[in-house]
Amino acid sequence: MNIEWSELNKRMQTQIRKKDTYEEGMDTLFELRNRLMKTLTLFYDELNREEFNAIPFINADGYHSKTIAYSIWHIFRIEDIVAHTLINKDEQVFFAGNYQERINSSIITTGNELVKQQIAEFSRQLNLKELYSYIFEVKESTEKIIKNLSYIELKRKVSEERKEYLKSLNVVSSDENAIWLIDYWCNKDMRGLIQMPFSRHWIMHIEASLRIKNKIHS
Repeated sequence: MNIEWSELNKRMQTQIRKKDTYEEGMDTLFELRNRLMKTLTLFYDELNREEFNAIPFINADGYHSKTIAYSIWHIFRIEDIVAHTLINKDEQVFFAGNYQERINSSIITTGNELVKQQIAEFSRQLNLKELYSYIFEVKESTEKIIKNLSYIELKRKVSEERKEYLKSLNVVSSDENAIWLIDYWCNKDMRGLIQMPFSRHWIMHIEASLRIKNKIHS
């Protein structure tokens, strides 16, 4: 794991547990996310289209068995769903911005249900320029939502009503590789959601993407 990212993540987790350091924790979280987003931006500048679709570890177990294009989609579909549907109870950026059509995606889900060659084929469909527009918009909207969360609200759990509404949107596939996500998110409080989809989840998939990039360029 990238030591710098890991240390920022640990510091943030410690800071948001205490009321006195909660705001500092938010600053640390945003610093971490900005550094991670810088890496994603470098991908756009440094990789060609075929490299975004490459799947050099297709038979491996782990996050590196995907493509970089898929990983970016996956990180931000999850963040959009969690931030807007579960925390802020408003419309996802994906739907409000007509991003399915703009990105040219065959799915509206997180993509957990896709495997191996399906991931490669899905990646080839995507309009990268629009995908990047989407991820910047999701990042900005999420951070506005988080800034408005008070320390007291961190203990709030997702209501049963919200959970059922999430199911009705069909943004999580019923496939066994995906459906577990609904219980996973809805069993967390707001602090738990900040610690996973909004920080650690980014780290895991971006580190996997760097591994893919290094393999392609080796």
